[in-house]
Amino acid sequence: MKNSSHIQGKGPATLIASLYIPWLISTFFNGDPVISFWIAWGGSFFIFYQSWFSSQKFILPDLPLHKQIMRPLFLQQLIFAGFMCCTSAFYFLDKMGYMYLEKVEEVVFSHNNQTLTLIAYCQRLSVLAHAALVTGILLYQNKHLVNRPQYSPPISNQKKDWIITICIISFFLSLAMEAIPGLYQFSIGLYNVAIFSGALILVRGIREQNTKYLLIGGGLFAANFIKATLSGYKEHILINFIILACLLYPYYRRLVLAISIPTFVFLFYVLPTYANVIRSQAWFGEASAEDARSAALDAVLTTDPETLKENNWVFLTDRLSEIGMFKDFVYSTPDKIPYYGFDILKNAITVLIPRVVWPDKPITELVAMERVYNAGVIETGAEVSAKTRPIVDGYLSAGSLGVFIYMLLLGLISQALCNKCENLFGGYETGCVVFYNGFFQILWRGETTEFMLNSVFWSFIMMLMVFQLLKSVQILKKV
Repeated sequence: MKNSSHIQGKGPATLIASLYIPWLISTFFNGDPVISFWIAWGGSFFIFYQSWFSSQKFILPDLPLHKQIMRPLFLQQLIFAGFMCCTSAFYFLDKMGYMYLEKVEEVVFSHNNQTLTLIAYCQRLSVLAHAALVTGILLYQNKHLVNRPQYSPPISNQKKDWIITICIISFFLSLAMEAIPGLYQFSIGLYNVAIFSGALILVRGIREQNTKYLLIGGGLFAANFIKATLSGYKEHILINFIILACLLYPYYRRLVLAISIPTFVFLFYVLPTYANVIRSQAWFGEASAEDARSAALDAVLTTDPETLKENNWVFLTDRLSEIGMFKDFVYSTPDKIPYYGFDILKNAITVLIPRVVWPDKPITELVAMERVYNAGVIETGAEVSAKTRPIVDGYLSAGSLGVFIYMLLLGLISQALCNKCENLFGGYETGCVVFYNGFFQILWRGETTEFMLNSVFWSFIMMLMVFQLLKSVQILKKV
């Protein structure tokens, strides 16, 4: 395991070249937006197959494939590309006059249809971004082979109880950070580490039928799930199921697939209605979060199926998929607004400066929203957040070249951070599962550059601090 020849597959060059085939073919058919869109959309599934299952796959050999699914090549790619590339099908079908697979409106189609042409172009950019992200991940996997874990827990703690220590330390540190003004952002990563380690303990309890692990892990996981149901965010609820499914999958593959697929379909069906009630009553009304949750549950149980179906379609087309906003940015840039060049990156670097050092530092939310207002995506002052995602920021910076460079760097950075976490915290289970996905969960789906760079930078600093703490108390020792 000292060089790339030991990696499953023939090497990354052939695989990486194949990832760009869908983008090239869809670009060849750019004169027909419908054909071009579906080739680009299907291209993401081709990339999934090539990077996971094909004979050319390039996978780290230290673990079987099904036991390393929380590494960036698997979980992050699935969530990022699934969200940014695959959900656009609903929006496209809607613009073609469909609701689900039923034709509900006649749309006059022509090859000059500007809306469909823009959507198809955005989809081509999305599959290019998907290929670039995976390229970056694959290029940095080699580094993992020559940089094996440098630290691990003492042998007496190695198998079981040290993860409980991590869970407890990170949980109480997160509470302390949350209570200190200016340190809230540090508490988020620590809290996520506690949740991931708690879920890991819960899964061990299920596998070993260990009451102590079930109580500790199950209690923390249940508390976090209850908290998520009060938040009004669909994503917070879904993440709990994603974590649990990923951790259980290596041991109960068929059962997890049999249960998780209908579970996620059901959640996507009811969560839009549930979240809408929470937000209308708790966010914009005067009800408490608990009362709003009760009303939301009642709404899910009593709302007629047709209304649920309509609410879900609005969610699938306008909220889950962001290609509608993407096309608005593409429409305005560069024809009406020039490319931003390095301005977005400069903004993000400025955000890194602590406000205690620069009291007059611009508010990050306002800085990030400027390009949204400039493009006319929403009106200035609207009570809606429509911040850009990584693919959009890449495009706004330098067009298709910007998308490629941005996403390539994102893949490289993601894999580099995962490697670092595994090296410092004893390998895949704690390094990747707990610390990488805990501290850097924002990379799963991506965020506007200013927020994402700030989160990743300070999470990295906090990760190093936690490492030093665990090393100083002899929980981690050099191998």
